[in-house]
Amino acid sequence: MPDFTFEMQISGRVAGVDEVGRGPLAGPVTAAAVVLRSGFIPEGLNDSKALTAKKREQLYPLILANADVSVAHASVDEIDRLNILRASHLAMVRAIAGLQSPADHALIDGNMIPRDLDIPATTLVKGDSRSLSIAAASIVAKICRDRVLVDLAQQHPGYGWETNMGYGSKSHMSALENLGVTPHHRRSFKPIHNILYQEKIVSD
Repeated sequence: MPDFTFEMQISGRVAGVDEVGRGPLAGPVTAAAVVLRSGFIPEGLNDSKALTAKKREQLYPLILANADVSVAHASVDEIDRLNILRASHLAMVRAIAGLQSPADHALIDGNMIPRDLDIPATTLVKGDSRSLSIAAASIVAKICRDRVLVDLAQQHPGYGWETNMGYGSKSHMSALENLGVTPHHRRSFKPIHNILYQEKIVSD
């Protein structure tokens, strides 16, 4: 279970940072930065992947009410232009910059520090299961990105984004074959690139 050990070892305001949405074929990549206050930490925080959707929804307003929270995205266009790793880092930097008060240090899930980050940072592999701040960020990022995909699903019905969240599920792949590629699909990702390439060959 995550705890507050890492945060307590660092002086100043520590932001836990996590992202969600590197793997999907559609939609933005989303990052959250969360600065928790000792003594005001909601009970039950854990890696978002270890929680039920109901539990995430219960914790989400508690995190917003008791922490400094910022959410940011990198768009599909930015993912295609920069690559998914750099776009993920861009979303992280934006999330940290969007905090109400500047953070003094970032605890980042993973093993890479975004190169454009202008504050000291520490990486934590599997940080969402080790740090309460990163766990909180993982919950916020997951809920916010899921809500974006649910909204997009209403604009583009048939792809199942309200349940698959843009991942390449069987129903999503079938819809791509039947309905085609939308502006919200990541053209640099191989399955989408291959479909567009085949369409170009046919049209030529």
